Amino acid sequence: MPAYATPGSAGMDVRAFLDKPVTLGPLERALIPTGLYLQLPQGYECQIRPRSGLAIKHGISLVNTPGTVDCDYRGEIGVIVINLSKDPFEIKDGERICQMVITRYERVEWEAVDRIDHTERGDGAFGHSGVN
Repeated sequence: MPAYATPGSAGMDVRAFLDKPVTLGPLERALIPTGLYLQLPQGYECQIRPRSGLAIKHGISLVNTPGTVDCDYRGEIGVIVINLSKDPFEIKDGERICQMVITRYERVEWEAVDRIDHTERGDGAFGHSGVN
């Protein structure tokens, strides 16, 4: 079962559910099963996020992060793990491979308009506010 590591943890550690270890070579990715199936209430999602310890120590991350598990999905949760290091990495059964955060979301109703309100930022994009 997913578990919080500390009382202040926002994310629960999720473990690999494997018949045999999976070795990822440099820049290889694989779908790792977790053995988890969820039934979330309407208006909630499950976010799958990398573990910072695996990232800094071994270069292991997730391809689509955060991954979203919708409340109406009923299949097994799989995690797309990638090895961004120069060395092979072995994932063993029961190893903590990611974090899971359960969060509430809102849905919006779209409305087409001819113009939108002006703001001080305007259309300033990446780096628009300077270095500091």
